[in-house]
Amino acid sequence: MSKWEDATGWDTVGAAGSGKAAVRLARNEQTSEEERAAARAAQVEKAVAEAVEAVRPGLDKIPDPVEPSGEGALTDEETERFRLCNDGIDLANTAWFMQGKSLDTVAVGRLFRATPHRLEPERPYATIEEWAEVEKGISNSQCSKLRAAWELGEVLAARGYTSNPGQVREIVPVRNAFNLNAAIAVYVLVADSVGADQVTAARLRDTVKLLPGDLQLDEEDDPDALAKVIQGVLLGELPAAPAPAIPKAVTQAVDRRAVDLANVLDRSRIPRSEVQLYLLQAFADTDDPTVYNAVLERMKQADKQK
Repeated sequence: MSKWEDATGWDTVGAAGSGKAAVRLARNEQTSEEERAAARAAQVEKAVAEAVEAVRPGLDKIPDPVEPSGEGALTDEETERFRLCNDGIDLANTAWFMQGKSLDTVAVGRLFRATPHRLEPERPYATIEEWAEVEKGISNSQCSKLRAAWELGEVLAARGYTSNPGQVREIVPVRNAFNLNAAIAVYVLVADSVGADQVTAARLRDTVKLLPGDLQLDEEDDPDALAKVIQGVLLGELPAAPAPAIPKAVTQAVDRRAVDLANVLDRSRIPRSEVQLYLLQAFADTDDPTVYNAVLERMKQADKQK
């Protein structure tokens, strides 16, 4: 058979045709899979866009004011309108400390430094206060207050409290004088005393005014423990300042031993206040005077050294 016959025989043509058909089928399957993958990607992108739009804040999400549909129970439409309005109100309760954190981040990183001044384009902004006032309409005093208060607002929100700038402003001095946990403790104390929904700036201010000047608080105690300490001081049940003051070396040694305790008990950490509680209980235990005797011996040695 000639080469021509070899190339054009029925068997050869059939084999070649089958091979080409297989290639076309494979290509079609690959194309179909690519189209399906593209369709899935488009669906995911659409779902993400819809989810982002659903949670996006904005005035356009708040329904316009309209008269009620009637008396009594809300209609389904009114229920949805009420939900959207609640979301808007709740957003305002958190937006202020989000704004404060944003201002603080911009300030600390001097992120405004390359922005041309709107009124003097030949130079950039020199300070966060200048940038905030010209670009955002936020006064110098408001900028400072928001920057000072945002962290407290964030912690209070994480603990389930709804606070406003006026309230938090009253406990900023406590944070400055002591620490963040102490400031939160004052809020917790007032909330526990009158109810979380009855906390006001005036009540916080009055409580802060009652704090004695020689008050000493352990910066590592959690707010709940500090709230009890502050309450005890205000009620006269605890002294404002411990006597004698605990040396820093001792507190550090206690902390190291507390870590040892946490390791033995398989806990992340043990606050110093819990250690002190068990120490006092052991000291007062008349059935087991071990701790009492150890304290007695140390006090005798201290008296001899005076």
